[in-house]
Amino acid sequence: MINKSSNSKVLFTSELSSKSVLDLYRAYGRILKGNVAIKVHSGEKGNFNFLRPEFYSDIVNFLNGTIVETNTAYGGNRNNTEDHEKLLAMHHWNRYLVDILDSISPDITLEIPHGKRITKNYIGSNTTKYDSLLVISHFKGHPMAGFGGALKQLSIGMASSYGKKYIHGAGDPSRFWNTESEIFLEAMADAASSIVTYFKDRILFINVMKNISVDCDCVAYPKKPCMKDIGMLISNDPLAIDQACIDLVLASTDPGKKDLLERIDSKSGLHILDAAEDLHIGSREYDFIDLDKI
Repeated sequence: MINKSSNSKVLFTSELSSKSVLDLYRAYGRILKGNVAIKVHSGEKGNFNFLRPEFYSDIVNFLNGTIVETNTAYGGNRNNTEDHEKLLAMHHWNRYLVDILDSISPDITLEIPHGKRITKNYIGSNTTKYDSLLVISHFKGHPMAGFGGALKQLSIGMASSYGKKYIHGAGDPSRFWNTESEIFLEAMADAASSIVTYFKDRILFINVMKNISVDCDCVAYPKKPCMKDIGMLISNDPLAIDQACIDLVLASTDPGKKDLLERIDSKSGLHILDAAEDLHIGSREYDFIDLDKI
């Protein structure tokens, strides 16, 4: 609509509201059809930074979508379906249709023929119920990956509980917590590529740069946000949208960015962008369209 270049298109708005999520989706122009899964991070018990259910109300209602989540692979209140469902209700996600994708065994296996570290990915069997996928990622830091955006949400976020262990261990679940950072990040990129291949052109990504902490929403008692809210982005390219978020942090004059960048650097977090580029998941080159200026 605005850009005729061959680069990936990333739209941005500084508005952060339920209405602006829907406005951003409409402005992008890609229509998600059929039974739409909307992947979010529902927040660990005790976390106060996760984006609340009401933030998604306009887009969920417009798409008649289902909020989808997956069980975790570590202790807490989301590592089995029964406890996870209770926490989803406690966090008021039950105002929508909610589906824990790996609540029913067995998992389905996605092949990754050209993976750098893993050649298969395990995802919940309920994934097959959905025709399209909207991946909404709360952009922030992460204690193992450095940062969490679209690529992490595609990989760890969409993997089953067993699949998470498999990715963390780069194919060896017994090494769940002991894999070198760069190897783990390459395994994440592999897993992300399998989801992109599975949904093809029936997938879209929104990254929300709000409540930006060095910690993930999976942390029960995270550090408070270190930066002021920046805004929200949308793209059909998970690599481009994550690169754009990193670029916005780098360009920010907020002194709090130092803490976030230190967290990312300490975990070699940007390596996932290199790995995703090698796998041709997307492009680090993009056209940035600021809707605030149009």
